Amino acid sequence: MSGHNKWAQIKRQKAVTDGKRSKMFGKIARIIGIAARDKGPDPSTNISLKSAIQKAREINMPQDNIDRAIKKGAGGDEGTALQEFVYEAYGPGGVALLMTGITDNNNRTSNEIKHLLSTHNAKWANPGSVLWAFEKKEHEWDPLDYGLIEISQADTEALYKLMDSLDEHDDIQEIYANNKE
Repeated sequence: MSGHNKWAQIKRQKAVTDGKRSKMFGKIARIIGIAARDKGPDPSTNISLKSAIQKAREINMPQDNIDRAIKKGAGGDEGTALQEFVYEAYGPGGVALLMTGITDNNNRTSNEIKHLLSTHNAKWANPGSVLWAFEKKEHEWDPLDYGLIEISQADTEALYKLMDSLDEHDDIQEIYANNKE
């Protein structure tokens, strides 16, 4: 008799939702840690930390996790220094990709990103070789007009698959591309 035991179905659904929440908590925790490291662990004097804590509360992140992230960012946990990164790559169709994020282990993150890029027919780029196609404006990267590239439909689908897999990586916060679509 099919469907008589609903626990198996509930367990699978719970695992999926817990995985998504965990990923969101990890990204917000890194943002909190960087904000605490840059401008101090006091939210009353650190506006970026205060807004990051507000985002964490909006997604129902437990207070223990918030406190741990602040402690880790402020230097309370020895040996776990968070650092921001900007990686550059060329995606399918020659699209310039710029990936920003936060990591506690730069070697691990760069190797994982290189593996993701190679599985999606993209190439790692040297620092500075892709930045010409982007302009930084008030904490936001925007492609310049001369940097926009028009690509084929097949390359567009491959680019979206690559960007989805990169977005699922815990350390990556933002991905920018200079394609027209």
